[in-house]
Amino acid sequence: MTTAKRPSPRIREDYLTFAEQLPGDLDIRFVPLSALEGDNVAAQSANMRWYSGPTLLEVLETVDIQRVVDRQPMRFPVQYVNRPNLDFRGYVGTLASGSIKVGERIKVLPSGVESSVSRIVTFDGDREEAYAGEAITLVLNDEIDISRGDLLLAANEALAPAQYAAIDVVWMAEQPLTPGQSYDVKLAGKKTRARVETIRYQIDINNLTQRDVESLPLNGIGLVEMAFDEPLALDIYQQNPVTGGLIFIDRLSNITVGAGMVREPVERGVTPPMEYSAFELELNALVRRHFPHWNARDLLGDKHGAA
Repeated sequence: MTTAKRPSPRIREDYLTFAEQLPGDLDIRFVPLSALEGDNVAAQSANMRWYSGPTLLEVLETVDIQRVVDRQPMRFPVQYVNRPNLDFRGYVGTLASGSIKVGERIKVLPSGVESSVSRIVTFDGDREEAYAGEAITLVLNDEIDISRGDLLLAANEALAPAQYAAIDVVWMAEQPLTPGQSYDVKLAGKKTRARVETIRYQIDINNLTQRDVESLPLNGIGLVEMAFDEPLALDIYQQNPVTGGLIFIDRLSNITVGAGMVREPVERGVTPPMEYSAFELELNALVRRHFPHWNARDLLGDKHGAA
């Protein structure tokens, strides 16, 4: 606020009307304040005697924060494989949601291999159970192939990896986001590449209307369909922000250029296998042999998998 006078009730009504268009059950509080003068920020304002409600600090200290991840199924993105010696192999990460116990059966995605938890190791020692938000190391009863970016979940849960998804994107680069562009993406420790398929619409933040656009400009917000280089185990962002949130990275500058929230997986028909020339296959094999850190796809493997 720029004045200490009693504001018009219309301001409150306009905000509530606008908020009706937003998703979710929102708890909206109104506090008249002036950041410049410090009115109602940490202490009651002498300039706004007409207001007797809580200050901004009081609202922040007493608000009831509901953690969605506590009620969601177990998700454990592997951030690091810890093997200090031949007798120990642990999988390090932060439990994104749910809880996990010693003896629980788990499944690894994308491989689908199952095992059970033999130990839960923490900084303070072994635990019998861990909860969302805790940094832990899991030791399994079986030595199976697990690497950074894999996702552990309950063995009885079905989560199909998706190669296409509709994503709410906030674009942060001066160069607009346009269909056909490719970026590196990071999601819960997993890094891969993605291509912009289509831009369904851009959202006008003034009235939340949807506009058809050919590109998403700097600070633009819109719904974009992306195709990943490989199937990813992901959740809807509203259900799990960790396994449903991702960032876009420019492949040349390595600068983060956007952030995304998974709206929904998108079903696509099977694309016929692409035919490659002998030179392309030879070049692909050369790159994978001498530059494995580029993570180039095996073109022959793609053809065999499609067959």
